[in-house]
Amino acid sequence: MAKSKAEAAVENAIHEVAAEAKESGCCGNHYGRNANMGHAGGGAVYGLGLIGALVYFIQHATSFGDGLLGVLKAIVWPALVIYQVLVNFKM
Repeated sequence: MAKSKAEAAVENAIHEVAAEAKESGCCGNHYGRNANMGHAGGGAVYGLGLIGALVYFIQHATSFGDGLLGVLKAIVWPALVIYQVLVNFKM
């Protein structure tokens, strides 16, 4: 069965959009120059939180052991926060 002009136009439009997306590097092509652009936001937040937690725990340490425990707490602070949130919501 032959395609109508409308069906052919839609098919051509789909192929044009797919070709344009492939050229622009979106939609699954993660090997381009900007492949990781915008993916480091969580790392920056974690890094700032780590530094803040280190400063807080080390300032409040009264011994070397407390300081060492503070460093370990600073590394796992997101897990501690989530745990407290779940405890407070009684989940």
